[in-house]
Amino acid sequence: MPKTFAAVALALLAATAQADYQHHPKVPLLLDTLRDDYGFSPADLDVVKAALKDAKKLPNLIDKELNNKESPKPKPDEQAETLPDWDAYRPIHVNPKNIANGVAYLKAHAAWFARAEAEFGVPPTVVAAVMGVETKYGAYTGKYRVLDALTTQGFDHPRRSPFFFSELTEFFALARDAARNPADLLGSYAGAMGFAQFMPSNYRWLALDYDGDGRRDLWSAPDAIGSIAHYLTRYDPKRSWQRGEPLIVPATVSGPLPATLPRNGKRADQTVASLLKAGVVPAVALPAATPVGLVELRRGGSREYWLALPNFYAVFTYNPRTFYAMAVTQLANELAAAQATDSTTSAAR
Repeated sequence: MPKTFAAVALALLAATAQADYQHHPKVPLLLDTLRDDYGFSPADLDVVKAALKDAKKLPNLIDKELNNKESPKPKPDEQAETLPDWDAYRPIHVNPKNIANGVAYLKAHAAWFARAEAEFGVPPTVVAAVMGVETKYGAYTGKYRVLDALTTQGFDHPRRSPFFFSELTEFFALARDAARNPADLLGSYAGAMGFAQFMPSNYRWLALDYDGDGRRDLWSAPDAIGSIAHYLTRYDPKRSWQRGEPLIVPATVSGPLPATLPRNGKRADQTVASLLKAGVVPAVALPAATPVGLVELRRGGSREYWLALPNFYAVFTYNPRTFYAMAVTQLANELAAAQATDSTTSAAR
């Protein structure tokens, strides 16, 4: 039986605190927000106070957030020669082990992937690729207490404190609604949780109880699969997943590109026609009015170009980095190719 939120208070009050956040200047605002906007009762607020007393300050998590090297994010005005190398990043996620594990995961949970595709239009390989990039299909969901991660960064982050403070508020609401001890939930250094790595606000908004067991549990495969597909179609209506459409097509350039030509943006804010005029030619014929974005990747001493279609930018809503969206895209393509090979091999037996 899950603990009640009031019972959690007793457990937290008994804990020994190493970093007492309960007297931080932002605490009154947190408590007022939870009471006025989330309907927290006095007993609920006692749980929050006890949790803040128990929370540990972990400055290394701020350092991780400020120096996140796994997902390089070039500034919009960076020159091409300063782009990070795609060949250094791609193997982190698109590698034989991740592909093999992804194929096995797709087989093991085929019914849930099929249901998500039928309901939301997102192919199983794309949903699996998101999970493969985020947590290696649930193998690495984070080792930090979400309480510590969000309290530290919500109160002390030098640049993004308002964002993490908001997520801390949502986290306490999530814990209350799920009757979970705030100290028990583990996640990433940024406070993302489960196989799908949802932040608390997205967990409360977009997570689904896909298996119907009465809980929205992103540490379970069915709920994570349904929730990822739901996220890609719901998070941003202007960049939602379009059923039956591809993500990206390769392109070539006929000469030096204008320095002012946008590339590696967050939306399909150009057209095939406008890029053709600039000398960018897609490998497959596309209607001139098709909305696209130009992706430029550095690979050693050369450049590789792609035309990103709207579904590529649906993936961007999950993590707004070109390398991230490319990793999901290429892992999804590799999973589809591996599935096709498996099917051919099985048919030949």
